[in-house]
Amino acid sequence: MASITPSRLAALTRLRSVVFQTSYNPTSQRTGVKYLRRRLRGPSMMDYYPHQLSISAINKEFNGLDLVDEDEEQRLQDVADKKKRGKGAPKKAKSAAESRRAQRKR
Repeated sequence: MASITPSRLAALTRLRSVVFQTSYNPTSQRTGVKYLRRRLRGPSMMDYYPHQLSISAINKEFNGLDLVDEDEEQRLQDVADKKKRGKGAPKKAKSAAESRRAQRKR
């Protein structure tokens, strides 16, 4: 029985990839096609979690309601109190010359 030449085997695999609509990869490199063919996870994950209603979103939707978000008011009050005690966030530099890194280099 005669052995099949490598060129005939390569032609057969190329033809097989055309017939079965797969990618032709003669060097067996990793391409990630398995992951690209998968169904996307994002839409099903977004459908799993319910939509969060917030008071600010309701206020934007209906301008006349003027609802007060007590949690947000409390947060703003806490930030103001911390700022009075000197525990607030540092001032942001308006330019590169005002940044702490630039002051260290001097």
